[in-house]
Amino acid sequence: MHVTTLPLAVTAYTATSALGLGLGAHLDALDQQRSGLRPGDFGNGSLACWIGRVPGLETNALPADFAQWDCRNNRLAWLGMHQDDFMAQVGAARQRYGATRIALLLGTSTASIGATEEGYRRLEDDQRLPADLHRKAIHTPHSLTAFVATALDIDGPSLTISTACSSSAKVFASAQRLIQLGIVDAAVVGGVDSLCDSVLFGFNALELVSPEPCRPFDAKRRGISIGEAAGFALLERIDDDTTTSLRLLGCGESSDAHHMSTPDPLGLGAELALRDVLDRARIDVSQIDYINLHGTASQKNDAMEAALVARRFPTSTRVSSTKGLTGHTLGAAGIVEAVITLLALREGFVPGNAGTITPDPACTAHFAWRNEARPVRIALSHSFGFGGSNACLAFARPIAGAGL
Repeated sequence: MHVTTLPLAVTAYTATSALGLGLGAHLDALDQQRSGLRPGDFGNGSLACWIGRVPGLETNALPADFAQWDCRNNRLAWLGMHQDDFMAQVGAARQRYGATRIALLLGTSTASIGATEEGYRRLEDDQRLPADLHRKAIHTPHSLTAFVATALDIDGPSLTISTACSSSAKVFASAQRLIQLGIVDAAVVGGVDSLCDSVLFGFNALELVSPEPCRPFDAKRRGISIGEAAGFALLERIDDDTTTSLRLLGCGESSDAHHMSTPDPLGLGAELALRDVLDRARIDVSQIDYINLHGTASQKNDAMEAALVARRFPTSTRVSSTKGLTGHTLGAAGIVEAVITLLALREGFVPGNAGTITPDPACTAHFAWRNEARPVRIALSHSFGFGGSNACLAFARPIAGAGL
């Protein structure tokens, strides 16, 4: 039995990635279809690939008050929080509701593991971490959320979600439940993941890293390009002050556990998450104007997702992947692509499927290979993680008299 969820207002949102800092930079890159991917060498040149790097993180340390949390991932979070007046918007919400009535739910797949990697590379003679990295606050999966809670000065329920590539999509579902249950009045959701050797060499060991810029849904795609990103959104109940805000209609989740690193070839788990979001949001596939696909450019993900689109949606629904611009930002992919979906709703356009040269013949007429100017009223964002952890988010423009 599905429980209908109440729509929430998305009163603030922002993203920082290889495309730039904040909404304006992302909108400009989407408009120009300008990729942020660049060549990168890792392991003294043993791994040559293309990556989506955010510049400046190597040299811009956190302020002294937050020195215990200083590491690449938390620096990226700090940079991301300071775009689009996001911290000021959270501050205003804190004044309205109180610090204990705002939840914080963040997704990440690696947290600050990059700092732990560096510590092991630089072990002292007694096999201890070097003094500058001997900080408990960074060698824990909860480092990101503990740091952001302190930086935003909020004291409500705080949760780190790590479900691979669906992490920062699933945070929306947890936030919606907490608000609907009356436990909190608002929630900050988001995700941050930064480049590190564990991820790059791990995906390469699975033969999933492309030696060229990734080409989602291309007939000759060769795998993923890994990026880094930070993104955040503020969710609140709909009232007189938020009637013009974009909406989170609902979240669908599933866990099919088909394989540790391969999706079900028929997309059955993904379809379960899709059915869940449609039921909870009380919408039909015919109402979906746009879907931001998971679209990693791996052989099996793209084949599964193209088949799902073909069998479930009318051709009036436009679909595309934007990972050809940002790279796959792993635990931050859900929030970055949710922000891109919100921009599509706000601006009235469908982003083109970036990076594709020769479309896979399995792709149907649903695919937007170039940017399209058209009204977008309801849109989905897909996130499918390793181990069959699936999430679908439904967003909408506020439509008077339509219950949205």
